Amino acid sequence: MGRVTARRRVQHVTAEDAVARPETLVVEEPLEIRINGKPLTVTMRTPGSDVELAQGFLLTEGVIAHRDDVLTVRYCKGAGPDQVNTYNVLDVALAPHVPPPDVDLTRNFYATSSCGVCGKASLDAVRTISKHCPGDDPSTVAAQTLSGLPDRLRAEQKVFASTGGLHGAALFGADGTTLAVREDIGRHNAVDKVIGWALENDRIPLTGTVLLVSGRASFELTQKAVMAGIPVLAAVSAPSSLAVDLASQSGLTLVAFLRGESMNVYTRPDRVKH
Repeated sequence: MGRVTARRRVQHVTAEDAVARPETLVVEEPLEIRINGKPLTVTMRTPGSDVELAQGFLLTEGVIAHRDDVLTVRYCKGAGPDQVNTYNVLDVALAPHVPPPDVDLTRNFYATSSCGVCGKASLDAVRTISKHCPGDDPSTVAAQTLSGLPDRLRAEQKVFASTGGLHGAALFGADGTTLAVREDIGRHNAVDKVIGWALENDRIPLTGTVLLVSGRASFELTQKAVMAGIPVLAAVSAPSSLAVDLASQSGLTLVAFLRGESMNVYTRPDRVKH
């Protein structure tokens, strides 16, 4: 498995001095995801939880919906004489009842660590229809429970503590129980990893849960929550207008600017109890 961090020399400059010292950086490497042996997408990610990442990505892009939609997920062997795993190429074998996606890799999927999936072939491809409807979820969460989640996420971000260069995503039960926490240089990858964890553990749809992200609430992250059937998405930073629109249309509760005892509830405020 690839390393999560790497050491590099840096010149640390202040008003008084300049000192050379080693610095710990987060690793960024490409991961190619293949479907039944055919390339589908390349994402820039932090190594770790790659199987979860691949399955979470396929679920949030509407390729799969349940655990039994996937037969196997395997690292591909390299082309050299040793035929060792490269750990940068994953092949997902779909179950016979799941049609493979009909996409052009160069036009439909290319994921960067900064902005996620870019270059969709059309505006229609941006919106993916969810098989799980968060609007039907009757669960509620206490405002006091939400207020305590950012500190708990930060406490679990071990690599962020040493590098300052990772996004975090966490799944909690509506009562505040921690279900899964993942880190990645890409905020979208961190979310795909926790959703992939849920798929692996047969927890889809994620009814009665809260997804917390360490940054802003974009349209893409909101759509991922909707695709997984998550009823509450919370972010420590701002939402976008399109994220609020999608949350409203989908019946998702969107909470942003979650800081201390303060928060903004943009949609479905009936789920947040005071």
